[in-house]
Amino acid sequence: MTFQINITPNGRMSLPADIRKRLGLTGGGAIYLDETEDGIVLRTATQSVARAQALAKQYTGDNPDASVDAFLARRRDDSGE
Repeated sequence: MTFQINITPNGRMSLPADIRKRLGLTGGGAIYLDETEDGIVLRTATQSVARAQALAKQYTGDNPDASVDAFLARRRDDSGE
């Protein structure tokens, strides 16, 4: 679906209420903007985290040694704590 969103002279944009409701932004919230070759992509914080997790999984797969907890455990072992 494509929506036209107007930008005011001071740079403000308004997302339509039905979109805000579907995205869980009814009480306000943050939207993250990614600039791509094709234009811009707007994502909610939840969508951005899910995308980051999917990208990380491409490189780590299901390797349990690639988790943050495993990294911290190795660092503790290395430091003798």
